[in-house]
Amino acid sequence: MQHYDLMVVGGGPGGYVAAIRAAQLGFKTALVEKQHLGGVCLNWGCIPTKALLHGANVAHTIKAAEHLGFTVDNLSFDINKLVKHSRSVADKLSQGIAYLMKKNGVVVIDGTASLADKYRLDVSHNGVVTQYKADNIILATGARARNLPTIKIDGQRVWGAREAMTPTALPRRLLVIGAGAIGVEFASLYNDLRCDVTLVEALPRIVPVEDADISALAEKAFKQRGIKVHTSTLVKALDTSGADTIAHLETASGAQTVAVDQVILAVGITGNIENLGLEQLSVATEANFIKTDAFGKTNLAGLYAIGDVAGAPWLAHKASHEAVICVEKIAGVEDVKPLNKQRVPGCTYCRPQIASVGLTEAQAIAAGHSVNVGRFNLNANGKSLAINEGDGLVKTLFDANTGELLGAHMIGAEVTEQIQGFVIAQQLEATEHELAHTIFAHPTVSESMHESVLDSLGLAIHQ
Repeated sequence: MQHYDLMVVGGGPGGYVAAIRAAQLGFKTALVEKQHLGGVCLNWGCIPTKALLHGANVAHTIKAAEHLGFTVDNLSFDINKLVKHSRSVADKLSQGIAYLMKKNGVVVIDGTASLADKYRLDVSHNGVVTQYKADNIILATGARARNLPTIKIDGQRVWGAREAMTPTALPRRLLVIGAGAIGVEFASLYNDLRCDVTLVEALPRIVPVEDADISALAEKAFKQRGIKVHTSTLVKALDTSGADTIAHLETASGAQTVAVDQVILAVGITGNIENLGLEQLSVATEANFIKTDAFGKTNLAGLYAIGDVAGAPWLAHKASHEAVICVEKIAGVEDVKPLNKQRVPGCTYCRPQIASVGLTEAQAIAAGHSVNVGRFNLNANGKSLAINEGDGLVKTLFDANTGELLGAHMIGAEVTEQIQGFVIAQQLEATEHELAHTIFAHPTVSESMHESVLDSLGLAIHQ
């Protein structure tokens, strides 16, 4: 029986990073992956969706070209070519991870792993089961799309993310159930590709984890684009007996029906904890996720869990950071600090983009903070107007007594590339006054970040 210092189950952004860091620290390391290195994020999530959304942004740019003096004639579009581009990007990056495994001396084992006992894994591949021993085991098995009790992904009338990323033809009418990050990204994508999109959310606002001001602006932008938005609405049933799919909605104003060609179900995720042998070893779980401490340790000695399978926030960069923390703690690296979830940025790549870090205004007040709020609209930013992207907002929240940056919330073009400025500020514990005295280059969209900080102090110059 082969023996390793550390084995990782799952080759996603948490698993492969854990394996690389372990190898760097001198551990004899193996990684078990049943399908594709890179996991859902690289193969079926973060990366390929951004390739598709880039295509959607090109479509938007072409549509808006006339405003800038361009006339586009005889325009055509082939969805299959866009999908092919998306898949090629994912394939290239997956091959890159395979190279990194080899470079760092990580043994990659193909197959499906389960805990046979404490410190032991059974790996099944092509009907053959091989046993391995490991001093430490990290579970990074990720999560999958959640179904509703009465509505399930079938790959035909009801798509999950995988089917939504690989259409062979565009639906004329699309219903998206769920207006979290995944739902609004697909709603935005298909709307830009000229589909008639209806977006349904059970909660009172779309992107409900975001600050209320950001949610309101996102909904306004979506409606201006022609997306039909229904909040506080449940999809009670789908009738797929005819040529059309009929969705029966329960809204605040009563029952409605919507006829569509296709449905995308995006109502959250559930951890991949099945068939891992957790029950027989009494590994603690909660709400279909593995319970861990701040360093990824489970209640079973030598067993750890990181990434989506270990609970929210369900973000690739959180998984990768957790991976490093977990491995370094196992290795006894000095001064390893636990993950601060309030400093994990969240990004949503719809149009307009959404990015945030820290507390929302409601959360900050609920936590007992006296809050200085700063706001700056992108329609007062010169660069935003120059590039025809004046719709958006930067909102900052500071503790009125200490000057601590409690949260930052942004909506607008390419704000996902700017949020890191506020993340760095939080990490370095920059105060409100220190940020106010920081010089931002002109003309840039990021000047709006500075103006929002100034506004929190009552010192805004350009509004």
